[in-house]
Amino acid sequence: MVKETEIKLRASAEVLKVLRAHPLLNERRQGEWQSGPLYNQYYDTADRDLAGARVALRLRRDGDTYIQTLKSRGQSVAGLSERNEWDWYLKSDALDLSLLDDNCWPAELAELDKQTLQPVFTTDFQRTRALLRWEREGEIVEVEAALDEGEVRTDSGSEPISELELEVRQGPAVALLELAHTLTQELPLMPCDISKAERGYRLFDARSFNLRLDQPQWQADTPVDEVIAELVSQLLGRVQRLAEQYRYAHQWKLFRELTGALAQLRSAFAVFDLALPRSAASPFVGPLDTLLAAFQPLVLAGWADDVEGEAARRAAEAEFDRQLEQPGWGALFVELALWLQQRRWTQNRPPRGDRVANLTLERWLLAATGKEIQELRVPHNNDSEHMVSEWLDQLPRLGRLHMLLAQFRQWLEVSEPDRLFGELNKLQALLEQYPQIDAEQREPLLAALRKQGVRVRRLNAWRELNS
Repeated sequence: MVKETEIKLRASAEVLKVLRAHPLLNERRQGEWQSGPLYNQYYDTADRDLAGARVALRLRRDGDTYIQTLKSRGQSVAGLSERNEWDWYLKSDALDLSLLDDNCWPAELAELDKQTLQPVFTTDFQRTRALLRWEREGEIVEVEAALDEGEVRTDSGSEPISELELEVRQGPAVALLELAHTLTQELPLMPCDISKAERGYRLFDARSFNLRLDQPQWQADTPVDEVIAELVSQLLGRVQRLAEQYRYAHQWKLFRELTGALAQLRSAFAVFDLALPRSAASPFVGPLDTLLAAFQPLVLAGWADDVEGEAARRAAEAEFDRQLEQPGWGALFVELALWLQQRRWTQNRPPRGDRVANLTLERWLLAATGKEIQELRVPHNNDSEHMVSEWLDQLPRLGRLHMLLAQFRQWLEVSEPDRLFGELNKLQALLEQYPQIDAEQREPLLAALRKQGVRVRRLNAWRELNS
């Protein structure tokens, strides 16, 4: 058994050609690029029991060599994945079920009859690979770079494969991210948190692609530094998986959810006081604001069930594709993964930031939520139309409150935190509608805003956080 650490980056055929001649890769390349076909047959039961256990079983033919591989459940963020892998070299193109023993086989599949395993899909592609070697901080790093072009195929459909795969052979995982970040700054490469096996299963059922990651195991006494690490990792992973699924399916709901996840990620950089200093967040705030400025108006306009709404939904597809065609998308999210790996927010942090970082989740949350609530400008019954601009200025604060309550309200020591979350969401939704509506619709919306403001101020949680 070995631990596989790799990063996948989607790329067009044109970009793959550029990568093969890229100066950085060729400067570090040991020997010539080697190219050849890889034929891969994946196996599962008719009920997809292996997929349910998040393992993949594959038989690969590489020239005259047959390799049986079992890959276990792993972790993946921004395309960087880590998981256990077992490889066996076989003499023929038939599975050897005797190799799938307790040393590798998942305990949850112990009762599975392995004789029911059957071919389910293939991933056949041309791989052009080379070994890269360089020195980092006195340590030798070796990475296999592979340019893959081909397709995933089932009896009912297919999906192209076109990606750069970088896998660590020697050295730290952070070196992989540093290399990927350099490349994404120059070329349009999309971090890809989906394996080739997941793509095969998705061809059977688009819903099989899991959009939700395992939830962090926070506790009331979890230190703020660990909350930062797990929250940003969780949100980054969700953004990447939503982006991948929207790229594949172009479903409007996925674009809305992607935009919401980007908004939560942006808010995460603004709620931890000096535990996450502005200087540490600055590389990400501007690019995230730019994405949200492009996506959020389309989300709001796309709600309309008319010609203009349909036009907004088509424009969302075009805008998303435009973002992927630029280096900025990959550079932003690979750098964020690198930032997490190196825990950069902890570097050169002022002493007060260290004190906040050592607070418990429960204590920090009460202070952070209270600060936002106390500074929130909520509509009153006697407010006039000229106050709308002041209310709209509160949208970023409502976004921060949405993120805090969406992620942590079970640890907020106030009355009915779920109700507070719901009523603030209604207020936010009403405010977001205002710039999109015609003049004749504004008076009813203003009345609804005033009414919702009164409802929010009457909440016990509102009063407790303002005391």
